[in-house]
Amino acid sequence: MIKKIASFMIIGALALSIPTYSSAKAEKKVDVDYVSLGDSLAAGQTPYHEINLGYADYLKSRMEQSQYEVDFENFGESGYTSTHLLKDVLYNNDVRNELKEADMVTLDIGANDVLGALRFNPQQAVAAVGNVGQNLHVILNEIDALNPDVDVYVMGYYNPFPYLSEAEQNQLLPLMDALNATIEKASVANGDVFVPTEDVIAENPTLYIPNPTDIHLSLEGYKAISKEFWKHLDKSNK
Repeated sequence: MIKKIASFMIIGALALSIPTYSSAKAEKKVDVDYVSLGDSLAAGQTPYHEINLGYADYLKSRMEQSQYEVDFENFGESGYTSTHLLKDVLYNNDVRNELKEADMVTLDIGANDVLGALRFNPQQAVAAVGNVGQNLHVILNEIDALNPDVDVYVMGYYNPFPYLSEAEQNQLLPLMDALNATIEKASVANGDVFVPTEDVIAENPTLYIPNPTDIHLSLEGYKAISKEFWKHLDKSNK
């Protein structure tokens, strides 16, 4: 069973040697209870407004290819903000019961808070970043309270605006940087693992974000993000 990472350094950090994941178990099936939390990226929303496979689905497949037997629950919801997820973690019994039994949790949250503020009240965007930090702190602490042994991997966000002009990006990207720094700070403070994704998506934005009018990833993009999560999980196997 995966054990809680003691301490460390969200747009994403990172590992420990775990007895259950040792090479002595390499030939055996390992039961892993995996819970995915988050927004449309966890849900697997495509750039064309459909729900397909997301990064959590691809991560589950990678684990199964490595001989893990995975019990998977995906609570990702399109449009979710940190307030939505906070309410789920505090009050949704289905979510809470799954978290109590989980060996590992992945989550991404916060982009809708900031992008929603930009869309409807740009002056509140900076305040929205702070609100994400407060909510995420409570979310991560509550997951710990429900299950002190669970490993939690928190995703950092990529640049969702690769098609905008440089001038427009220069106005918007500082907010995304602030969001990622806030998510990372909350993750590190709670001893959880921050998984950055900004660099890998930036390697091929036209492949990974193919619709210039939509910020969601292609299946190739979700696969790329799942690989970033897997790198951190795989370090635990060494």
